[in-house]
Amino acid sequence: MTFSNTFFTKNQVQSNPTLIFPIITSRIYCLLNQLLKMKNRIIIPLGLSLIAVLGLSECQPAAKTELPELKPSEAINGFPTLEEYGKHLTLVSGCHDCHTPKKMGPNGPELDFELQLSGHPAALPLPEIDRAELEQKGVAATQTLTAWIGPWGITYAANLTPDDETGTGSWTEEQFSIALREGRYKGIKTARQLLPPMPWDMYSHMTDLETKAIFAYLKSIKPIDNLVPNAMPPSHAVN
Repeated sequence: MTFSNTFFTKNQVQSNPTLIFPIITSRIYCLLNQLLKMKNRIIIPLGLSLIAVLGLSECQPAAKTELPELKPSEAINGFPTLEEYGKHLTLVSGCHDCHTPKKMGPNGPELDFELQLSGHPAALPLPEIDRAELEQKGVAATQTLTAWIGPWGITYAANLTPDDETGTGSWTEEQFSIALREGRYKGIKTARQLLPPMPWDMYSHMTDLETKAIFAYLKSIKPIDNLVPNAMPPSHAVN
């Protein structure tokens, strides 16, 4: 079927619109309505070339090809960078509770961000305590809340800053993941299990992205030279 010799008058269109629909599309009909409003309303030629050129331009709106830009805040779980996401995770996961020394403030102990995540201060001795009694009865912590005493012995919060000699500066991302999610000392699979109160069994549920983000954040903070003492076994094991 061809439309090259098909004609409609204004009266035909107005008196019997259904005449048009069997042989033309709605797009062509839209074009007809536009042409009927023009000055010359007597005869409307419907050549295929006219339909193709004018029909699309008169009745079809321009296609929108622009895609919405991704907002920076939507980049990584609502944070603009991996480091910022890692900072958030470090705060809400309680890393500062043990790994950042405390200082006395007006309302009691508060985080000392000058030493953030540097672990137990190397020069700070343990208070005079009866270890045997404490190990039998419960758990105690030092005034900085960076050393803990319990049935397992004594643990000291590690230095998590990117210091090459005393912190995590030389660690790989894989090492960090093994330490955090598998609870292995210094991220070495054959090393001893991390001791309480490190909640690595909870952190074992972290995703790859979460551990990656925390590691990226730790790499971005100030390195602090602080050689944390090694953990000590229970007093009865020493004696």
